[in-house]
Amino acid sequence: MTLLDRLIADHKTGLYVDGGWHASGDGAVIEVRDPSTEEVVAEVASGTAEDGLGAVTAAHAAFPGWAESAPRKRGEILRRAFELMMSREKEYAGLIVAENGKAFSDAMGEVRYGAEFFRWFSEEAVRNRGEVYRSPSGDKRISVLNQPIGVSLLVTPWNFPIAMGTRKIAPALAAGCTIVLKPASDTPLSSLAMADLFEEAGCPPGVINVVPSARSGKVVGAMMADRRVRKLSFTGSTETGKLLLAQAAPRVLNTSMELGGNAPFLVLEDADLDLAVEGAMQAKMRNAGEACTAANRFYVAASIADEFADRLSAAMAALKVGPGMEPGVDVGPLINAATRDKVAELVEEAGGTVTTGGRAPAGRGYFYLPTVIKDVARGAGILAAEIFGPVAPIVRFDDLDDAIAQANDTDLGLISFVFTSDQRLGMEVAERLEAGMVGLNRGLISDPSAPFGGVKESGLGREGSHHGIHEFLEPKYIGAPW
Repeated sequence: MTLLDRLIADHKTGLYVDGGWHASGDGAVIEVRDPSTEEVVAEVASGTAEDGLGAVTAAHAAFPGWAESAPRKRGEILRRAFELMMSREKEYAGLIVAENGKAFSDAMGEVRYGAEFFRWFSEEAVRNRGEVYRSPSGDKRISVLNQPIGVSLLVTPWNFPIAMGTRKIAPALAAGCTIVLKPASDTPLSSLAMADLFEEAGCPPGVINVVPSARSGKVVGAMMADRRVRKLSFTGSTETGKLLLAQAAPRVLNTSMELGGNAPFLVLEDADLDLAVEGAMQAKMRNAGEACTAANRFYVAASIADEFADRLSAAMAALKVGPGMEPGVDVGPLINAATRDKVAELVEEAGGTVTTGGRAPAGRGYFYLPTVIKDVARGAGILAAEIFGPVAPIVRFDDLDDAIAQANDTDLGLISFVFTSDQRLGMEVAERLEAGMVGLNRGLISDPSAPFGGVKESGLGREGSHHGIHEFLEPKYIGAPW
């Protein structure tokens, strides 16, 4: 029996509130579809605004006890959650494939990456250090404590249903916050499975609450308006993030935003092409390109552009496309028909020359073939859009300064990639790129111990590293005359 089968058999597809499983207030459900077959694989409770507020009540009641609990206790629960997830990694990967569609190898990578946030923040839980020092005037001691911010609302996307949850859950719990998790309606099963996992790990009732809902705006809006909610951590599109920031303004609600990306991938004239193509495949094809960190625009020095395009096309054409659980599959379907159709439209309007792919295969499922388009014109619409699919548009450049200017010509700034054999030049370019993260001769740099986040309209705050826990802590200054 699979993890999905057990969730359904044990009726763990409801709302998880205050340590129990519940139907939604009006009995509504979300139909979860397998993107490779378009068939319904499960029905999950779709919470109402009142259900969301009930979860806030549970989190608010549990907060004092959890905030005062020993940091070591919180850390040990997170460590136990890590061990449980890793011991069942294939089951969790299979669940991701069922609701998200990604290739099993990608899903396994996500589970391992996601679980590492539990391990990392189990160690950070005991390292919440403050400060004590004498004021310059000598009249007092200045003490600074870092206290948990309070009930935290976590809103996660569908593209990494485990990892985007663990990246928020782990620092919040380590800091001493209680949470309400609102997962994407396309992929709620992974979040419900994590709720079950934390119950087994010994997490007290009310500390973690999970409220799936197809009525995201109403449910999230109602919780944000509740004065008991003290934090919003959101991962999703820039457009939705702006709306949530506007909703947060009346209450001056503390927010963390991990928003969209439009990552440039620069290949300089002296780059090792084998390494650059390997990096391009990592940066572009993780989760079939459905990642905010995916390489979105390829700027390649004119003298090597044809060879790079040929090599990348060959690598992309060699990928096996199919249902994620089939042996040997490298690329699964996109999440839904709307995403597939958007990708197809971007390719159709891109101009340039399609050297491989460029179409959706016949049959059921939301598949799109890995695609390379060379000689895309500067200013083409596809370069301004977050593709979120397996498409690599290539632009030639003759002048490095101009290529950097093109790379920076966007309101987004999550991640950039640079490939060159000159390490000094690579560092100089990396410092000039307007991005919160830069991969230098690497196509994959995400790491739980590193600060993840962007600049400009790509977000506010950082996740991972020691910075991540501070998103859920507030410094309190105490001045004492001793």
